[in-house]
Amino acid sequence: MAKALFGHVGSAPDRRMIDEVTQLRAKVQSLEFEVTRLRADNDRLAAAAAESDQLIRLVEPALA
Repeated sequence: MAKALFGHVGSAPDRRMIDEVTQLRAKVQSLEFEVTRLRADNDRLAAAAAESDQLIRLVEPALA
């Protein structure tokens, strides 16, 4: 068992795996940026919707 672990730890990393990890990290970074952008858009739209709700509630009262 020790030899198997040592062989696994001691071997040089596979170039394909390094490339794949690099691509996956770039994809994760891109997705994190997209999430941040979408959250900002959502906050902006929620604020606009809240403002629009307030405008609707400011209608003149009906005459009794």
